[in-house]
Order: sequence, then structure tokens, then C-alpha cells
Amino acid sequence: MRAVDIIIKKREKQELAREEIQFFVDGFTRGEILDYQAAAWAMAVLLNGMTPRETTDLTLAMAHSGAILDLSGVVDIAVDKHSSGGVGDKTTFVVLPVAAACGLPVGKMSGRGLGFSGGTLDKIESIPGYRCDLSTEEFKQQLKEAGIVLTGQSLDLAPADGKLYALRDVTGTVQSMPLIASSIMSKKIAAGAQAIVLDVKVGLGAFMQTLDEARTLARLMMDIGKLAGREVIALLSDMNQPLGHAVGNALEVREAIDTLHGGGPLDFREHCLHVAAHMLVVGRRAADLASARRMAEEAIASGAAFEKFRLLVRAQGGDVAYVDDPEKLPRAKFVEVVTANRSGNISQVHARLVGEAAVALGAGRSRKDDQIDYAVGLVIHHKVGDFVERGQPLFTVHANDTREQAEAREAALAAFGWSEKPVAPLPLFYE
Repeated sequence: MRAVDIIIKKREKQELAREEIQFFVDGFTRGEILDYQAAAWAMAVLLNGMTPRETTDLTLAMAHSGAILDLSGVVDIAVDKHSSGGVGDKTTFVVLPVAAACGLPVGKMSGRGLGFSGGTLDKIESIPGYRCDLSTEEFKQQLKEAGIVLTGQSLDLAPADGKLYALRDVTGTVQSMPLIASSIMSKKIAAGAQAIVLDVKVGLGAFMQTLDEARTLARLMMDIGKLAGREVIALLSDMNQPLGHAVGNALEVREAIDTLHGGGPLDFREHCLHVAAHMLVVGRRAADLASARRMAEEAIASGAAFEKFRLLVRAQGGDVAYVDDPEKLPRAKFVEVVTANRSGNISQVHARLVGEAAVALGAGRSRKDDQIDYAVGLVIHHKVGDFVERGQPLFTVHANDTREQAEAREAALAAFGWSEKPVAPLPLFYE
């Protein structure tokens, strides 16, 4: 077989055989198939799609490109959650400590930013010293002893996905449904998850912009999970506007810490409680969602969830002083409050435009080797359905460069839509 023949076959909209997919994944993992060939193949997949069978074969080939983690001797059940990517999505920093505080061990391997959506690892690394490069043995030991882990993808777990993940971000191939599904599920299968809660984002700031697309992605991932012997639940959640208020690395960590203290934006808090409740049910710590929800609320109210977050940071080498006093986290040189130039009802806060503005400030990557600026980003003060008076704060720009600050201001202003008539708030979850 030759890589170019497989690229051409997919370019011509033909179905790849399992052996061809295995050959391509193996060759890419070993470095025999080069980045530019993988980029061409990913673009062909983006444009022409894959059948469910091809997508499952791709997922399993990527999962088996390295070791498969067995957690059966570490925890009674390994539960993971994954978001398909969104703007202002810092739920991991609340959901994991809440679940762990309720007695459910959670070990999560996360990724970095993709396109306009921020990466969990980029955000947590705004805490000095925090390690995202735990080995497999360190992962297992910490999960057993602390009951909570948040690290990057281990080099020996699904290495094919690790390489392709970085390539997709800078080649315009993030939005491919087969590549999204196979990336998410290969990591979960390789990392030993027995039960998975999928938070599938829907809307302007998501890779799936319609409910039909989100349902298709959710069902595809659930089918893959079933074939791999995993229990999978998918939630379809709104991403037409940013989740919470903060968009940017250190800004989002501050907001998550505030939420763990019982504060935080109402939409973000509610989202986290709902996802955590589902995790507690599939993790057999609660009989139903109602009792799971009460457990999650108590974990925050008692301070137990915040203590689990402190334990997580300390266990992975992070400076807990930055958790105890989030004001120590990186801060931007220029902070500009932009006020509303009119009165009216907010009809739209275009999540993608806000996310792209944050990337332009340096909160995300335009190229694979770009450095992240932890301090920059935006804080969006209002939600769809809010009535805003002229002169009220609309959003705040946190920047380290005046030119980028001006560009972000204009981009964020363009994200807002207005209506003279009352506008209904957006739902948090669709189904």
C-alpha cells in the first residue's frame, strides 16, 4: 500500500478498507507517513466524510496505536467526561472535583485548544508548576491515591490521535465529524474509561452547528462506544453564546474557582451540576439524577469540591497559592471595559466571534507552535435575553497588546445582536 493511493481514494469519495485505515494510522504514528500527507488525507475526510464503519475502524486503529490503559485494578469503575469543544467551556475544573468529592474517582486526559475553542490543558497551565505530562504509571498512582487526575494525553496512549489532533488545529480540518468522533472516542477507549458522559455542543460556537449534526455526532460516538464495550451517555448542550462569562485561560480558571466557592455565573454552575449528576449516576454513586444533583450541590456547599481541586493542583506540582488567591494568576496589562452604546434586549452573543477574538488576543493558537498568553481574553457580562441599558458594561477586554486589544474590541462588538422586543433566554441543554 501507498499513502498517496489512500489519499486519492478518499479524495474520490470512495470507502476505505479497514486495512487501508490501519496502514495509514500505523504509518503516520511511526513517522513514515508525513505531516503534509496526513493533512491532505484529513482534508479529504473533511470534504467527503466517512461511513460509520470507516469511522469506527479509524477510532479503534487510533486507540490501538499505543497502549490501552487497564484501570480495573485501580478503581471499581472508571468514568470520564468529554466536551466536544466550546467557547468559555471550563467545566472540567468544576465537574471533576465535584464528582471526586462525592466519592467517584475521575481520571481525565484532556487536550489543548482547537480552532476557536479553548483547551483545558492550556487553561490549567496558567497555574505555575502544574504538570500536564504525567506518565501512565503516575496517572494510575494518583488516581488510586487522590481520586482525581487531569493531565495531557500520555505519549503511549493513542499516539496517532495526539499527532493528528495538533495537525487538525492548523490545517482547517477541525470540523470533520468523523475526525471529531474518532479523536474523542479513541482517547477515551485508550485511557481505560468504562463509562463516558459526552457533552456535545450545539450552535454558533460549536463544531456541530445544528441539532441534527449534534445528534449524528452523539449517536456515532455512542455506537463506537457500544462496539468497544463502553457505556456512553450524550448530552446536547447549547453553544450559541459563551458558557459562563470568562473566555481566556487564567480568566476561566478564576471563574471556575469562584464557582467551586458557590459563586460563578448561573448558567455555568447549572451546566456543571447537570453534567456531574450524570457522571455520578453512570459511576454508580447515585441511584438517580435527583439524588446525584443533591450530592453535587452539597459537594460545593461544604467546600469538599474546592478541596479536591486544591488536592489535584498540589498532586500535579501546581502552586496552590494561586488557587487560594486567584488574583495571583496571570493578569493582562490592558483591561478595557466596553459599554453598550444603546439600550435594548440582547438577541445574540455569537460564541464563535467571541472565541476568535480571544484567539487573536493570544489566548489560542493560529499555528501549531504558537505560545499561549494565559492572561488575555474577554469577559462577557450579558446573556441572550438580558435587557441592557445604554452605558452599562457590555464586555471587558484583557489584552497585552494595544493593536490586538482594538481588534478584539471590534470583533466582540460584532458578536452582539439587539432587539427592541423581549428575547427568550437560550436553553442550557436540548436533550
